[in-house]
Amino acid sequence: MFKNNLKIAWRNLVKRKGFSFINILGLTMGFGCSILIFLFVQFHLQFDNFHQNADRIYRVNTEEHRDLIDYEAAVPPGFANAFKQDYDYAEIVAKSADRNNWLITLDENGVKKQLKADIAFTETGFFKIFNYPLMDGSNAAPISEPNTALVTEQMAKKMFGEANPINKTFVLENNQTIKVTGVLKDLPKTTLTKAQVFLSFDTLKSYDEFMSSESWGGINSSLHCYALMRPNQNIAQIEQQLQGYVKKFRPNSKNVHHYKLQALKDIHFDDRYSGGIDAKSLWIFSFIGLFILVVASINFINISTAQSVNRSKEVGVRKVLGSYKRELFWQFMAETFIVSVLALVLGIALCLLVLPSFNTVFDLELSFKELLNVKFLGFVVLLLALVTLLAGSYPGVLLARIAPVLALKRKLSHNDTGGYLTRKTLVVTQFVISIVLIIGSIVVGKQLKYAIKSDLGFAKDGIVMVEIPDQIEAPQLQGLKERIMQNSGVENLTACFASPGAGDNNWGTSVKFNNRPEPEEFNIQVKGGDKNYLDAFDLNLVAGRNFFEKDSVDEMIVNEEFMRKVGISNPNDLLGKQINVSSGFAKGKIVGVVADFHDGDFHEKISPIFIAPEPRLYNELAIKINMASAKNTLQHIENEWSAAFPDYVFEYDFLDDRVAELYQTEQRFLSLIGIFSGLAIFIGCLGIYGLILFFVVQKTKEIGIRKVLGAGVTNLVGLVMQDFLKLILIAGIIATPIAWYFMNQWLENFEYRTPLNWWIFVLAVAIIMAITLLTISYQAIKAAIANPVKSLRIE
Repeated sequence: MFKNNLKIAWRNLVKRKGFSFINILGLTMGFGCSILIFLFVQFHLQFDNFHQNADRIYRVNTEEHRDLIDYEAAVPPGFANAFKQDYDYAEIVAKSADRNNWLITLDENGVKKQLKADIAFTETGFFKIFNYPLMDGSNAAPISEPNTALVTEQMAKKMFGEANPINKTFVLENNQTIKVTGVLKDLPKTTLTKAQVFLSFDTLKSYDEFMSSESWGGINSSLHCYALMRPNQNIAQIEQQLQGYVKKFRPNSKNVHHYKLQALKDIHFDDRYSGGIDAKSLWIFSFIGLFILVVASINFINISTAQSVNRSKEVGVRKVLGSYKRELFWQFMAETFIVSVLALVLGIALCLLVLPSFNTVFDLELSFKELLNVKFLGFVVLLLALVTLLAGSYPGVLLARIAPVLALKRKLSHNDTGGYLTRKTLVVTQFVISIVLIIGSIVVGKQLKYAIKSDLGFAKDGIVMVEIPDQIEAPQLQGLKERIMQNSGVENLTACFASPGAGDNNWGTSVKFNNRPEPEEFNIQVKGGDKNYLDAFDLNLVAGRNFFEKDSVDEMIVNEEFMRKVGISNPNDLLGKQINVSSGFAKGKIVGVVADFHDGDFHEKISPIFIAPEPRLYNELAIKINMASAKNTLQHIENEWSAAFPDYVFEYDFLDDRVAELYQTEQRFLSLIGIFSGLAIFIGCLGIYGLILFFVVQKTKEIGIRKVLGAGVTNLVGLVMQDFLKLILIAGIIATPIAWYFMNQWLENFEYRTPLNWWIFVLAVAIIMAITLLTISYQAIKAAIANPVKSLRIE
């Protein structure tokens, strides 16, 4: 019976090639999208689930409570050892400090070789907490001694080729000679640690005394503390006990710490602590994939129910010959199954075809291997069953219940085969999904444009950012600046701690104002820079003057937000007031006030800012260049820089690129929602095209009579199109509040956001309307200009 059903189903599909093609194409795209989203979601859900005790691994984070709450995936340097000594909640506690893009220098038979790598300084317990095994399979990391290191297998090949790396040495940041004592298996892509070289934690003393100390005076965002907790611990109770550390180690600080234990499985999905992706985004992407499938299934249902009238004679004959309802139902399900299987195979092929482009857009490395596992097989089977039931069950029931007498006499109405109301409801659902996705694309794109194109309060175009070594002396730096400025393509130059924005090198610290006895409730962001800082970044001085550079800092500039935070309304009233930054790190009087600028992205409020000429902070050159001669100017900068620092690798990037990188997550979200909006619209248009073909056939006699009675082409085209335009308007009314709610929630993530204008919703409806009219116009016009004599003769 099943074999016979498949044969008949195949013949029916071949007989109606046009409609079969529309159904298969729509479902192919639906399957392809769903598989891509499945791979995307599965990739993110796999993060750090491979560790042996993943359910007991926690990272200790800090909530810094001042006037606002800041979230740091870090702790003070003294926390880890205190936690180990004072409590027995954890089996192992280990610290780790990250450093990105550090210089590694090797000597190969007298030839110097240099490369950059991400570094982690770790305690040996780190490798007992996490399952990052050595090549021999063990976790006994031999880096307890200072200046010892583990390297990943891939990094070992970059450094030493095919030679045995054990006991070989390299120089780190032109400072310490490090010995390789072990080789790690390459780390999975789905892990929070991106380091390629792991050094003993004691080695950190040579590079950063603060982080290798037992201080509780501050937090460096790159210093992490991990713990393998004992089984069945009450995490909330432990966090409550940790509040005692605030009174014990930070009794007079206005920056109140709350130490929080974050489960390993949650780290990747918490954007407060710079997680990889927000969990909400995964849900959104999953629902988009489901909606695409729903749109494709609605196409199938609409076209199938519309054809029910044409297939009524077949059903009537089979019922008269003794077929039962269940046999007719399963016959139609067999047709749906064949279409679904064909579409699934084509969908997998489509997925593989676009996978390289998908990887490029979302910075992934997904491959065909991701499809060869039990999870994917289970997903595909579930997907096939879901689509077959969703698309086939309703039309199958309608066909099976057709009365044979009415079918053979051709007296079936549309209500007997599902009715106009059902099809209209399904079409409206398609339009609602498409309109919501279009509104989402417009709002996300508008917010991105607003964030990137808005006046940030500082110049970012044509500014090259170049790192300078920490050990540079003031005369050497001054000589380098003068030589770079000799090129006519260089317009300005400043040495600084960080650019005004782009969120780089943030340092938030305490501040005392006007000799007040207590520090302020808020933190101040430090932006050290020389006398050219204001001009190079085109900062607007609203009161006072620029500072003078001296041997010691005694003059400084603040921004308008600082003025508001200390309760002053006139910037001139700030001039001459004393401030003390970071417990005496810099003290002096305020000589100028600059207009506010965005020191982070648009998710964050503008911070109080402090700018002063502090050479101890300088680690970058910001060079304003004429882009018309950029190539020659950059070559000049590289030549002068390399002559000054022959032991370092010259690297640069543009400030506007750094700003754009802050919105990579939103850019990828826009790409995804834009792509799938287009697909949803295309799939919906396929269904509309199929319906208009059927609709025109059903209206043939009516159109012929109207034309004989004098109706013009415009009237007849309007007759065909009016129903669809009404459905789009209804869909727009339904979609508007849905889209407004979700996009308003999304925009709440931004402190500075674009408004949800009314025209966005009108434009989305207009886009759908235009695309729909374009889809059906050819068939509508063809029917309107047809010879009415032929139409009536056929009827």
